[in-house]
Amino acid sequence: MTGAAPTIDAVRALRSSLGDSIWTTPLMRCAGIEVALDNHTRVWGKLEFLQRTGTFKARGALANLHALSREQLDRGVTAVSAGNHAIATAFAARELGSTAKVVMTGSANPYRIKACQSYGGEVVVVDDVHEAFEVASRIEQEEGRYFVHPFEGPAVATGTGTVGLEICDQLEDFDALIVPIGGGGLMAGIANVVRRLRPSVEIIGVEPAGANTMSLSFEAGEPRAIDRVRTIADSLGAPYAMPYSFELCRSNVDRLVEVDDLELRKSMGFLFQRMRFAVEPACAASTATLMGPLRDALAGKRVVLLFCGSNIDWNTFAEQVIVED
Repeated sequence: MTGAAPTIDAVRALRSSLGDSIWTTPLMRCAGIEVALDNHTRVWGKLEFLQRTGTFKARGALANLHALSREQLDRGVTAVSAGNHAIATAFAARELGSTAKVVMTGSANPYRIKACQSYGGEVVVVDDVHEAFEVASRIEQEEGRYFVHPFEGPAVATGTGTVGLEICDQLEDFDALIVPIGGGGLMAGIANVVRRLRPSVEIIGVEPAGANTMSLSFEAGEPRAIDRVRTIADSLGAPYAMPYSFELCRSNVDRLVEVDDLELRKSMGFLFQRMRFAVEPACAASTATLMGPLRDALAGKRVVLLFCGSNIDWNTFAEQVIVED
């Protein structure tokens, strides 16, 4: 791992310095989930889909830009993303008086492209992710822009660590925490903080079965890549793990679970019916885990679910969601 894990003091200092650029999102008791489980489990949801930009990604992007010099901010930043990270990078750039030129693939949802542009981001659309990184590298070299990584490095972990800090400030006692994993940046930051502040809590990561990069990396004992992402949860579709976030996850995560797309789609429908939450597939992953593979294992416990984002348009939501009677 390149660089030490962020300290609690560093995470608190960042949260203070970011001020109103980041909102303290609600931690809400989820009675609808508790009733459906009917096994004495008490459930809270950390509602990061109510964060500015619609996802937790704003925290890591702001943390990255906050560490840059004024000179670098004046030159601007760049990023590669299918959506949420691009939106967050454009937002962070606007907040700190910089500019963002982000590269997105043609498969990116038009809703997310427009959202990025609404924050002042300049969007370059290319054919595929490999070309996207090549174009971003060229922008970085030719224009002097700083490349904002979506999930790797101490700045990201410090930023996402503020989520863990808020959870521990909002709830004194809980037994388990379930967090979706894509590249691992969200889990790396949260797990690092929660492990220090609540050592006895079981920290559980959930991945889509078609993008189980972190599970494969855990098995191998080092970061691994997959040849292809096969899931509707595009926000969790990282094709590779990286050293820093991998090591923080490996050091602090107790268990990894996989859920398939059918479980995600049904959980989207469940959350819409029972909680009136219209969320993207990635955001339904923690619920799918609790309602499915860990239903019995976590019965009777106090469980916090991380709801990571809701940047989805109505047509896509309607196509993906499964509502059961």
